[in-house]
Amino acid sequence: MRLKGKVAIITGAASGFGEGMARRFAEEGAKVAVADLNAKGAERVAAEIGEAAIAVTTDVSQRAEVEELVYAAKSAFGRVDIMINNAGYTHRNGDMLAVDEATFDLITAVNMKAIYHAAVAVVPTMQRQGGGVILTTASTAGLRPRPGLTWYNASKGWAITATKSMAVELAPHNIRVNCLCPVAGETGMLEKFMGADTPEIREKFRASIPLGRLSTPLDIANAALWLASDEAAFITGVALEVDGGRCI
Repeated sequence: MRLKGKVAIITGAASGFGEGMARRFAEEGAKVAVADLNAKGAERVAAEIGEAAIAVTTDVSQRAEVEELVYAAKSAFGRVDIMINNAGYTHRNGDMLAVDEATFDLITAVNMKAIYHAAVAVVPTMQRQGGGVILTTASTAGLRPRPGLTWYNASKGWAITATKSMAVELAPHNIRVNCLCPVAGETGMLEKFMGADTPEIREKFRASIPLGRLSTPLDIANAALWLASDEAAFITGVALEVDGGRCI
């Protein structure tokens, strides 16, 4: 029960890493706002968790919707202790010049601007409460960029730098800010990361990870759980690699 009495908002929580976090956090005693643009998916996850969760349909690229999400969590559970910026978007692996402007704009809106929206919405509440945790799902792509995902890589590098800067600025308010850098896992974005999903490409990708497998939602959820818990009370400004050794 490492998160007993805590309230967490998790974006992109209808599937993949976000769903893993929502379930794991609830197991450890947290109340969870399951936020996602996929309303049916969010409702399914919240229903399966039970009374400890609510579903909120949220487009994180829209400031008003992020503010409504925070209001919904506070209305349901009375406070917000943990904000998880997990929703993400990518272009397909390939030539950086082939990425159209609309896709580029969506990447920056979801992977970058949403972090700003979340900070504006939750930091005042956390300051009044005497502290809190902000955690962003970045990526190994932000630490060791490789060809084919240039604009996605750049957005995740931005997220890592924003994390470190926010950590320094918010430390006097006892607000810890960290990010996770997962290697790709069995999520809906895997095909785009690889360019195409074939057994041969999967094996090539898997071979680049020293521990020999892709990440799982539970891997990421357990790392997020530790960073969000009081066990990590002295950890801030960290970009934690959860990658089976890929960044070495």
